[in-house]
Amino acid sequence: MELTFRWFGNEDPIPLDYVRQIPGVRGVVSALYDFPIGEPWPRDELAQLAERIEAAGMRFAVVESIPVHEDIKLGRPSRDRLIDNYALSVRSMGEVGIPVLCYNFMPVFDWMRTDLDTRLPDGSTALSYDDDTLSRFDLSQGTGELPGWAKAYDPAALTGLLAAYSSMDVEHLWDNLAYFLERVVPVADSAGVRMAIHPDDPPWPIFGIPRIITNAAALDRVVGIVDSPANGITFCTGSLGVDPLNDLPRMARDFAEMGRIHFAHCRNIRRTGNRKFVETPHPSEYGDVDMRAVLTALRDSGFSGPMRSDHGRRIWGERGRPGYGLYDRALGATYLHGLWEGLSSRENT
Repeated sequence: MELTFRWFGNEDPIPLDYVRQIPGVRGVVSALYDFPIGEPWPRDELAQLAERIEAAGMRFAVVESIPVHEDIKLGRPSRDRLIDNYALSVRSMGEVGIPVLCYNFMPVFDWMRTDLDTRLPDGSTALSYDDDTLSRFDLSQGTGELPGWAKAYDPAALTGLLAAYSSMDVEHLWDNLAYFLERVVPVADSAGVRMAIHPDDPPWPIFGIPRIITNAAALDRVVGIVDSPANGITFCTGSLGVDPLNDLPRMARDFAEMGRIHFAHCRNIRRTGNRKFVETPHPSEYGDVDMRAVLTALRDSGFSGPMRSDHGRRIWGERGRPGYGLYDRALGATYLHGLWEGLSSRENT
């Protein structure tokens, strides 16, 4: 296992020198954040970012992410050009030597929360989600008031997208994902890049728009679309764990044994009702994810790829990007590092 940490480049208030000081962290997860969605990423820009990370004593382990344009998800005529551009970015990753690409296929809305500052009993604040609260948001005003949503749409743009997806059913979305993967995975394979689709977060429809990467059957279907080691998954315990029907240790074991888990996001959540949850500290006792069981399954099944602590609370008065502060993610990283070390030591006893 390679412990990594997500870093948002020039806009991140956390310097790489601080990231390097987290025990066990050797890899950085980042991206080019200044390019319009659908445009190919220049190789030179990726190389400069990699060089900056290497100068800080770490390596550029994962790109998270190259966004997939909505026209690809919708299957519009422009998708062929956009897929070609996507493939160019993947080739550039390979030329620079970045081995893993984490991406998602969530229509319109990426990860979604309804509160960025839910107060926990210990006084810290965390991200949370409540389906009932989400249903009361007024989309006629665009996405500006939606907590946790990174890309803003004005009312006209959002109305157009929602109308385009109104006739989209689950199988149509699967068809469009297959069209994308059948063209990009061979490029990734030849470039030495492993693609790792991220589960939908949360794994259920948002505003009536379907989401398809939700459970073990969906992940199995994804890796079967193109039977290649380059076609894999990001195993996210938080995204999958909010659905109590998902058996995380079994899923971790099954897909790691297949060699299809290329990246692991490890965070904890506590379910607070039907389609309601709050994010918690990483250790198992604080939420509904048995992190020890998940890491045991990954370790025993031969997983050796990058892993990162995901979404942290705001603690010790820290402000900044919700879910992506330094302190709690660093605590989560050291917990994962220690847990993995303990599991590994069983072989020597």
